[in-house]
Amino acid sequence: MSKLIKAAVCRAFNTPLTIETLTLAAPGDGEVQVEMEAVAICHSDISYIDGGWGGTLPAVYGHEGVGRVTATGPGVSAIAEGDRVLVTLIRACHSCTACATGHPAYCDGNPARDTPLTDATDTPVLGAMNCGAFAEAVTVDASQLVRIPEDMPAESACLLSCGVITGIGAAVNTAALRPGQIAVVVGAGGVGLNAIQGARIAGAARIVAIDMSEEKLAIARDFGATDGILANDPEALDKLHKLAPKGADAVLLCTGAIQAYKGALDYLAPRGQVILVGMPHVGQKVDYEPVNVAAAGQGIIGSKMGDAVPLRDIPWMIDLYRQGRLKLDELVSGRWSLEQINEAIADTKTGGARRNVILF
Repeated sequence: MSKLIKAAVCRAFNTPLTIETLTLAAPGDGEVQVEMEAVAICHSDISYIDGGWGGTLPAVYGHEGVGRVTATGPGVSAIAEGDRVLVTLIRACHSCTACATGHPAYCDGNPARDTPLTDATDTPVLGAMNCGAFAEAVTVDASQLVRIPEDMPAESACLLSCGVITGIGAAVNTAALRPGQIAVVVGAGGVGLNAIQGARIAGAARIVAIDMSEEKLAIARDFGATDGILANDPEALDKLHKLAPKGADAVLLCTGAIQAYKGALDYLAPRGQVILVGMPHVGQKVDYEPVNVAAAGQGIIGSKMGDAVPLRDIPWMIDLYRQGRLKLDELVSGRWSLEQINEAIADTKTGGARRNVILF
């Protein structure tokens, strides 16, 4: 059966969200309905809300969630009513070339269906990024869900749906960091801290955090950074080369600030790679000299959702969390209600928050 839910709706870009009552469709073939417990605010949500990436309106954003299954549609067998699950934006068919080679974030065999949301005038409201999780409940494809333990705090567990797998995956999966290598992480926000954790878990010998804030550099050390450099320090490059004379094996750009992308190649060692994790606004560009990149055997590669395989990587990360080797609780900087979502977004924009979480 369809149900009425409260959701935070974006009616116009760069304006406050409105709390509205929407109709959520019952799950169809291969779909599952989940009552939300918590959803974190990701900078990707903010980029959409601010109009930086365009998109269809009206829309409900939110894609970093955890909740409990309340109904399943025909053909669903791996997930059952009552299961506690993470809701991710990775919608996979498990049989296309991308899925078969371990890259479900690039799946092209399970296209998104019509939005399950409508407003009071029966107008469709987009459930953005395959989720629409700034809402009391969602209806999503079963492939987007991963079971989690009953005893994990909701505000910590939800971070695994995006920020954690994106950051750790960028270091472990995309950069494929090995013990003894050197990593530079630019941007020590929610995703950057997880890239730092990923580099630590991978065994990097030196992990250099670069950020505009001394406070965030101090926090980065708590998450595994061995060194910190202020991004606006005129001697930043010289300081890095004192720490790593040949440069870094991987530079992970975990910020949407385009300025950070302009000098990233300067931090690289020969045969090093720049990993594009953050996503600047559409239309922003960076110049570089291909001859220098080619001569040094360097690479520039994007990392979508940390190249994660949720059914493989999330249970592994939960195990690390239980062992005390992965920080999740420490990533939560604020807890808010759905009615406070605009305040939570404003707080996130200040740059001081690690992850703000909406609790239902």
